[in-house]
Amino acid sequence: MEIQGLPGKLLAELGPAIASGDLAEGAVLRIEELEARFGVSRTVVREAVRILESMRLVASKRRVGITVQPKRDWDVFDPLVIRWRLAGTDRAAQLRSLGSLRVAVEPAAAALAAQYATADQCRELSALAVELTVTARAADLVSFLRHDIEFHATVLRASGNEMFAHLGDTVGAVLTGRTEHNLMPHQPRAYAVQLHREVAEAICAGAPERAEHSMRTIVTGALQELDTELGQLP
Repeated sequence: MEIQGLPGKLLAELGPAIASGDLAEGAVLRIEELEARFGVSRTVVREAVRILESMRLVASKRRVGITVQPKRDWDVFDPLVIRWRLAGTDRAAQLRSLGSLRVAVEPAAAALAAQYATADQCRELSALAVELTVTARAADLVSFLRHDIEFHATVLRASGNEMFAHLGDTVGAVLTGRTEHNLMPHQPRAYAVQLHREVAEAICAGAPERAEHSMRTIVTGALQELDTELGQLP
């Protein structure tokens, strides 16, 4: 999700500052101070604050101001919150948390998809598996990422579980974060691409156990690789 215009520019300043702790829990912001500091109108400030409130990063009260909320209250599934946390000092913890979520959810989603995927979804997964193979061989990380995000989102949707389907943007955010922060190999590994093909084949064949196993291998392997990459950072 991209917020456009002046509210988006204000969010691009305030969101990362809250997510990184530069604006700590309990900090109080004033609309008039934000107007003066960023040179924007009261309408722009209120729109940005409204969006931050929807993410539960802040709470507004008359005569009190705009108060930064504790991390435990944040909507940690919001793609923008994830992006802001990945851009700050919380990156390692955020990536590990999201990686663990994927291990818990995606294998189960793949097993359900093998039972409930539609013909169109099967065709889409098969086509995406081919695109992943082609873009991996070409070391085209931008296109590979786009297809990878859509592949995993399609599996989640194909599960027939609306709760799983809603996590598509969350999984997309962690895949994007790994690429943007150079935590992916320069060329996707052949075995990982093969596993994606196996997931697609198992779902299309109506084989839940195979689909779950292959997806579990993908997400546990990704988490292990992530731990290795994070351990090598200074």
